[in-house]
Amino acid sequence: MASFNKVMLMGNLTRDPELRFTANGSAVTSFGLAVNRKFKQGDEWKDDVCFVDITVWGKQGENCAEYLSKGRPAFVEGYLKFSTWESDGQKRNKLEVVANLVQFLGSRNDSQGDSSKGQVPVPEDDVPF
Repeated sequence: MASFNKVMLMGNLTRDPELRFTANGSAVTSFGLAVNRKFKQGDEWKDDVCFVDITVWGKQGENCAEYLSKGRPAFVEGYLKFSTWESDGQKRNKLEVVANLVQFLGSRNDSQGDSSKGQVPVPEDDVPF
């Protein structure tokens, strides 16, 4: 059976992007994204917020670290990645989105703006998998 792993999210950054470099010099940036969902429960509207960890590799990640900041809106397209590891004898795991494309929304000075900004897709050979 075929598989399909694609994620598209639009929300606001929960923290400033963190840029790091791997031992071989590849740029990797991580940030959190809050995605809101409204739903009706009885006669009342409720809000549900989903917090998602995003990882962006290469030049796209460097651009995210330079131009995005906490509160800025962004559109993210990528795939889910599940990681497991052991830390201090405890088994840990994490589900995150590895971004292939991050589109900056709004303006640099406005975390709720509506004008569209740069879109820089990650080349397939820039992702280390």
